Amino acid sequence: MAESVIVPMVGKVVEVHVKPGDHVSEDDPIITMEAMKTEMPLVAPTSGTIKEVRVSPGQMVEADDVVAIIE
Repeated sequence: MAESVIVPMVGKVVEVHVKPGDHVSEDDPIITMEAMKTEMPLVAPTSGTIKEVRVSPGQMVEADDVVAIIE
C-alpha cells in the first residue's frame, strides 16, 4: 500500500534527500523545506521504497501537497 509524504505548511523545498528506487526507513528525511524562515525535515511516515518524488529544490509548496510516494 502506498503512503504519501505530505507538506504541513506553505514553504520552499531546500533539498531533496531521496530519488525513486531508494529504500527508506520510518523517520528518514525525504526533503528539507523552509517555512517561516526555519528549515525543517519532512520524514518518511513508514519504511519502504520511494516510488515517486514530485518536487525539486527551489520549488514552492502548499499545505497538503504530496511531495513523495512510498511503497
